[in-house]
Amino acid sequence: MEEEKHMLLGGKYEKGKLIGTGTFAKVYHGREVSTGESVAIKVINKDQVRDQGMVEQIQTEISATRLVRHPNIVELREVFATKSKIYYVMEYVSGGELFAKVSGGGRLKEDVARKYFQQLISAVDFCHSRGVSHRDIKPENLLLNGNDDLKITDFGFSALPEQKRYDGLLHTQCGTPAYVAPEVLRKKGYDGAKADIWSCGVVLYVLLAGFLPFHDENLMNLYRKIFKAEYEFPPWFSPETRKLISKLLMADPERRISIEGINRVPWYRRGISRNSSFRSKRERVSSPDPTPGLKKSISSPSFFNAFELISSMSSGFDLSTLFESKEKKKVASMFTSKFSAAAIVERIEAAARGMRFIVETEDDFKVRIDGTEEGRKGPLAVTAEVFEMAAEMTVVEFTKDSGDTLEYERFCEEGIRPALKDIVWTWQGDVGSSNGAGEVTVNSG
Repeated sequence: MEEEKHMLLGGKYEKGKLIGTGTFAKVYHGREVSTGESVAIKVINKDQVRDQGMVEQIQTEISATRLVRHPNIVELREVFATKSKIYYVMEYVSGGELFAKVSGGGRLKEDVARKYFQQLISAVDFCHSRGVSHRDIKPENLLLNGNDDLKITDFGFSALPEQKRYDGLLHTQCGTPAYVAPEVLRKKGYDGAKADIWSCGVVLYVLLAGFLPFHDENLMNLYRKIFKAEYEFPPWFSPETRKLISKLLMADPERRISIEGINRVPWYRRGISRNSSFRSKRERVSSPDPTPGLKKSISSPSFFNAFELISSMSSGFDLSTLFESKEKKKVASMFTSKFSAAAIVERIEAAARGMRFIVETEDDFKVRIDGTEEGRKGPLAVTAEVFEMAAEMTVVEFTKDSGDTLEYERFCEEGIRPALKDIVWTWQGDVGSSNGAGEVTVNSG
């Protein structure tokens, strides 16, 4: 029987056969008509999402996925919505779940498991460098492409920096019990990045063993084993893998190995060349300057990727419109300017001090702005970062590090925006257009 096809987004995509089903979504094989390229199209029912109170989770998933463009993460190409549905257009990954390779007691050879683990850590490290914690790392959320390379998917439980509370920690219990870190279960707050590392340790164990390190039909017994990091190594585990897994599955998150530590482990580094794509973002950033003795010039702010500018400045990225919310739009927190980076930093400093904030400028064109008054959720803390788009254009992004969101909005709308109006070319959200088809579009590629 010929598969049913539907055209989407004015004929840009063709939706084909169903390839997966979840609680709120269905995933279809699709095709971009102009190129013939296969895509995956995830269709979410808006009413179900609203009824289950999952709007914020969907918005977080979209925000997180667009931040983490990496060779080992399934790419979100585009998001668009109708009155009843939300559509994610994603990279099509043809090799199935990594789980299929170890289900039913199967296990991988050590060099194969190491390859997947290297790719997993590279992707997770990049997520953390962008402030994203995945919080549901497990073999079922690790796909394989046609080249047998790993791709992380499903950022439905992910967390962004603004979801941290005043203590700088996350407090939502989520994830899959057998893979979740002990501190997540304790309800006292946790570091999402450290919790992800624990889950990576469980994945490595499963790849090598073919079964879980923590398993019990009684959930409370399972949690007890996780709290104590109570597990056994199969006899075929090498001394090197035992040592690494022991550091990954450390019950105390403060003693758990970091990704920087993992990158120094000889077993992990085996087979990774200096120029390998597995090298983490942090490792690339921290590599020695090719010109010894010269410090980075303060007159050279970070270069801002054109894709990020277009994505972030587009009014389509106001994700609340996907649900036709009547709430106030998210405050504009990014602008472009034709003034120099140095001039912009000087103006930001003056504006913040005029509002009685403490200002500290780092030499990579980041301005730390700290409130002196106790707000509803502690003092407001904001970072302003200046990026060089081109010789004639500069991009400035404000980020709330801590404090109350409403107080942050007042800081931007009533303080910063009026104070900088004469140097701003355009604010995020001030320009944009509808596609005229009753759809809200978010381009991610």
